[in-house]
Amino acid sequence: MNILVVGLGLIGGSVCKALKKYTYHTVTGCDINHDIEENALRDVAIDNSFDGNYSGFDLVIISLFPETAEKFFSENAGKFDKNTLITDVCGIKGDFSARMKKTAEKNGLRYVGIHPMAGKEFGGYSNSSADLFLKANFIITPSEDSRNEDIEILKKLSSELGAGKIVLTSPENHDKMIAYTSQLAHIVSSAYVKSPELNLECGFSGGSFQDMTRIATMNEKMWTDLFMQNRDNLQFELDTLISNLMKYRDALQNKDAETMKNLIAEGRKLKENNLRNRVGQPN
Repeated sequence: MNILVVGLGLIGGSVCKALKKYTYHTVTGCDINHDIEENALRDVAIDNSFDGNYSGFDLVIISLFPETAEKFFSENAGKFDKNTLITDVCGIKGDFSARMKKTAEKNGLRYVGIHPMAGKEFGGYSNSSADLFLKANFIITPSEDSRNEDIEILKKLSSELGAGKIVLTSPENHDKMIAYTSQLAHIVSSAYVKSPELNLECGFSGGSFQDMTRIATMNEKMWTDLFMQNRDNLQFELDTLISNLMKYRDALQNKDAETMKNLIAEGRKLKENNLRNRVGQPN
């Protein structure tokens, strides 16, 4: 295919590098920072930098922050060849996907969103990698009337990028699950590092501290956008977490070792069951 990747940050840059390493697709890179396009050309991460011509592409992968992705698409949808397949890699779907689909249909285009579950502590093209997506979960979020052909194209693309598991779900269910598996974890990490002990942890921390704090370096602009667009689902998960945390706090305040032991055992059993259910399943 002839593929246009819009936005050459961590995800977009990694998509380009993976496509060049693992496929024979022709890749054009588009970034508002033309120096990044030049870097990508030198890295052989793309075949061409974007020359302003929106025609001739089989697939367009929009890899921008949600608000910016929507703005770019609404401003340029009419410039693409009719019937071009459009996708995005944003971590929000739901109403966002509905608006993207409406814009696509208005301009004679096809749209289905995807979400590769991969990332790093730090963003930007300089941190991108051809192997970022190896064994990662890829979520494809077709609507009820999406074409099977488009779903198959995106499934094949996900496999080519290195997907370990490909999941098809509705845009609405995507947002419900991502609130729990991703967005809540980012809020917890951000709150966790606000302890006055943070700068004294050196020499006292191990893997658990690193795991809990790794994603606190998230980009505040992008994640605020994601949180606000998924506000209701994320509010539910945050309220549930706070309610559960209060049980541990109350056990400490009441010097209630038996309740604490039961709370810990309950969590252990839930996670053990979760692990058993995942046996044989990638990721």
